[in-house]
Amino acid sequence: MTSAHTRNAQAPSSLTTSFPRVLHADGPDPERKAKLELYSWLVGQWEMDVTTILEDGSTYAGRGEIHAGWILQGRAIQDVWMIPRLEQRRPGIEQLPGAGNWYGTTLRIYDPNLDAWRILWNDPATDVFTQQIGRARDRDIVQEGPDPRGGSMRWTFSEIEPASFHWTAERSLDHENWRKEVDIRARRM
Repeated sequence: MTSAHTRNAQAPSSLTTSFPRVLHADGPDPERKAKLELYSWLVGQWEMDVTTILEDGSTYAGRGEIHAGWILQGRAIQDVWMIPRLEQRRPGIEQLPGAGNWYGTTLRIYDPNLDAWRILWNDPATDVFTQQIGRARDRDIVQEGPDPRGGSMRWTFSEIEPASFHWTAERSLDHENWRKEVDIRARRM
């Protein structure tokens, strides 16, 4: 047996390695573990109660779920947020006013050059793509970036506990006056 053949027998080839195997990771990259802790609590499965707040002050309620895990050799976290819950999704279901029916994914990638996280949210179900920068602010995590509708957006994780968190989405046209658009209470499943 040649040494090349031995190497190939020990390491999976790109032809036999599945996409999930090369994407998913068991945990954070040990070299960046301290910086990766900011979002590490998010890994797992969550159910959420969603409230949307329209400009006229009217509110609407829905339920959804979140699934999050380590990816890219533990250098990033990817999640899927959906409204309504997976078991309730079907063609033609009524849209949640003010948010729509989400089925999107976030890539949360720590950037050592910024000492912050680059946040990429893409939801093909509602045709939304955003980019934000995420940082700790006291005990909260604040993500900010341009709103694709104009102005700025701010998404905040607060009240972070092992089995629950609070998440809000706000929008501002002048970066001073913020209006809450979505309020989420999530619980670990």
